[in-house]
Amino acid sequence: MKKIRIGFAGLRHGHIFGLYNLARQNEYLDIAGVFEDSPEGMAEAEKNNVAVTHTDYKSLLAEVDAVAVGTFYADRGRLCIEALEAGKHVIADKPLCTRLDELAKIRELAEKKSLTVGMMLDLRDNKNVVAAKELTDSGEIGKINNICFQGYHPLMYGVRPDWYFEKGKHGGVINDIAIHGVDLVRRFTGSDLDTVIGARCWNFYAKQCRHFRDSAQFMLKMSNGAGVIADVSYATPDNHGYNIPLYWNFAISGEKGMITFNAASEGVSLYKLGSEPVIVKGKQPDRIYLDDIVDEIMNPAERTVTTETLRSAEQTLLIQKSADRNDG
Repeated sequence: MKKIRIGFAGLRHGHIFGLYNLARQNEYLDIAGVFEDSPEGMAEAEKNNVAVTHTDYKSLLAEVDAVAVGTFYADRGRLCIEALEAGKHVIADKPLCTRLDELAKIRELAEKKSLTVGMMLDLRDNKNVVAAKELTDSGEIGKINNICFQGYHPLMYGVRPDWYFEKGKHGGVINDIAIHGVDLVRRFTGSDLDTVIGARCWNFYAKQCRHFRDSAQFMLKMSNGAGVIADVSYATPDNHGYNIPLYWNFAISGEKGMITFNAASEGVSLYKLGSEPVIVKGKQPDRIYLDDIVDEIMNPAERTVTTETLRSAEQTLLIQKSADRNDG
């Protein structure tokens, strides 16, 4: 069996090391090289026991079939585009890119060259998300009309990489965080973004860095008519980290009932019309996001991963664009 030779490009965010470890364990992937040319990325590589093999990106591209991109957000689009131009598949940490024109070019190249573009949308694999999707898919709560979600994160100024807070490198908190929520809303409802009713990003918590808009809220209409309200702010006190209920908390209501859950809850609470509440146990996924990406790379006629990745990325960027038009 011929393995997919995968190279890693940019080690500027900790998420990429999670993908590196998954790639090591995947029987269809062979890690063929690691590119990094920044002192900060080199230091992260050493800290995570990853050997940097290339300091020239083009030389890495010449030796691989696919590239995993983990540089700072505003540079990801460029690396993805260069990889696709060289005929390589792409797996990116989220966000895929920070500009709609970059996304359009990525889509054009992926379609023209029949290449796969995937993202590390690992919230799909959370046990409660898996259980919730089974409930929505089976029609337990009927047609979905309302979704509210929170994706609160700790700011961790001084702990997160410095580039997070440098002008022009982050790209916006909605594009950074909400991509997970937007992706799940699309999966739960089977519909796409219709209208951004309102969106706002503003600065409050990052007092050391007033240009950094750490707070974000938005309201959407989906193509099936459902309404979405979301908050993806860096609002969690640092000492509580990710251990709060509002770290990926969802309430989803339909014509027959509603479900509520968060990423760490005991299960999914199901409230059906005419029935007592029940807890539906979370369910481990049969396969993870990386399995789907690898399958599509090996079977290029299948385009679901690329199509869904690009749609979720585009719709999140449109929400970010709407927020950017508002001055805090």
